[in-house]
Amino acid sequence: MNIEIINIGDELLIGQVVNTNASWMGQQLSLAGFKVQQFTIIGDEREQILDAMWKAGERSEVVLISGGIGPTKDDITKTTLCDFFGTRLVFNEEAYKDVEAIFARRGYEVTELNRQQAYLPEECTSIPNKLGTARGMWFEKDIPVQGRTGKTIYVSMPGVPFEMQAMMKEYIIPELKTRFHPKSFYHKTILTQGIGESFLAALIEDWENNLPPSVKLAYLPQPGMVRLRLTGTGDHEASIRALVEEEAGKLSAIIPEHIFGEDDELIEAIVGKLLKEKKCTLGTAESCTGGYIAHLLTSIPGSSAYYKGSIIAYDNTIKEQMLGISKGTIEKFGVVSSEVVTEMAIGAQSRLDVDYVIAVSGIAGPDGGTEEKPVGLVWIAIATPDEVFSKKFLLGDSRERNIRRAALQALNLLRKNLLA
Repeated sequence: MNIEIINIGDELLIGQVVNTNASWMGQQLSLAGFKVQQFTIIGDEREQILDAMWKAGERSEVVLISGGIGPTKDDITKTTLCDFFGTRLVFNEEAYKDVEAIFARRGYEVTELNRQQAYLPEECTSIPNKLGTARGMWFEKDIPVQGRTGKTIYVSMPGVPFEMQAMMKEYIIPELKTRFHPKSFYHKTILTQGIGESFLAALIEDWENNLPPSVKLAYLPQPGMVRLRLTGTGDHEASIRALVEEEAGKLSAIIPEHIFGEDDELIEAIVGKLLKEKKCTLGTAESCTGGYIAHLLTSIPGSSAYYKGSIIAYDNTIKEQMLGISKGTIEKFGVVSSEVVTEMAIGAQSRLDVDYVIAVSGIAGPDGGTEEKPVGLVWIAIATPDEVFSKKFLLGDSRERNIRRAALQALNLLRKNLLA
């Protein structure tokens, strides 16, 4: 059974709003065992909506639609749905009571514009919206497709993400599972850092070639890391889960030095957990990353238990004054060097009074590079209670990616040291 998703909104087409609805819906449906066949993004135009709905119904048994059912004039989805299904808008007393209740909680009177939210297509089954005024609408229609029996299901939902998500979780996905009994799916993601996708593929080629037919592998690269997603499919959830876990165990044995976590784990959270277990503190001294490592660390709840602070020494004068770096070291070796980043780590360890320090200096780009020290050159030092060590990285020519990659490389260096 295939599902197609249609996202409606001019703001999506012009890039004013990022279409997070599509990725979230696809993820949740996949986890529930359904196959999403296609995503379609269209504008707030009647003919576009009608054309997309008809074509989607020919391809898929279920069509999920988000957007265009608000109270303003540009929200034309409801009237277009009436045209498609040959019905009309009628006042729904239950829906109006919900609108009244929402406005009462907010201390407002219901305006005539908001009252329009209680008008729904006569032929639909309405889906309550506990978080907003726009109800969902469930339709079923005969779409003549050779080899298919039964009606095509169309479900229209609000485009507001949290309203759509609640509707999907509480009503739509459970109802689809009851009707279609999808196969069991089990996903497990192995998180790797410090190795590129092609090098990783070469290391695990034999294992990948011998995966059982019911288990598939997907490479999901992003700046600074590669996620390896294993997906098992079958009729029995327990056996599929066991098979995927077995294969994940084999993979972990092949590339243990490149794996830092699983599924939704964050490397900054893993580092924090290790520091808490050791009852140790951490500080950072950042140049090219401009505080990004500090941002990642402090985004974790409870990080104040181990993270004490950062010295963002972007300018050479600040490096000298705040971190105590010798001017002679900078003049002799250059700011982006093992010697300077080592002194940054030592200086921060003393001034912040911490057990560990991450120090980073590099050329993020797009300019500032030379033949000897190109854009993407980064030196990272780790100060521990016993030693200071540094490592050189060549990360690429994109400023944004270089900052992200440098931060993840630095955190992973510390993680490995904490585990040693």
